[in-house]
Amino acid sequence: MSFFDKLKDIKKLKDLDSELAKERFEIEKEGIKITINGKSDILEIRLNPELSIDKQERFLIDAINEVSQKSKMAMAQKAAQISGLNF
Repeated sequence: MSFFDKLKDIKKLKDLDSELAKERFEIEKEGIKITINGKSDILEIRLNPELSIDKQERFLIDAINEVSQKSKMAMAQKAAQISGLNF
């Protein structure tokens, strides 16, 4: 692999990183809403004040884990497109 090929790969990775930062994934469970970007940065958390603290904590953990999985799948698909693989 030549130096220029490596530079092209680096540019592709930077482009992927930029695309992922723009992607938005959200989920709502029992009135608790989580929004993250494709880099798994949490952008928004909305709690449901009608739920007990224990329920909010449980649903918040579930929601974060679920939306994180969505983000990881999208990242894997985009990485596969760059590398020429198909999912």
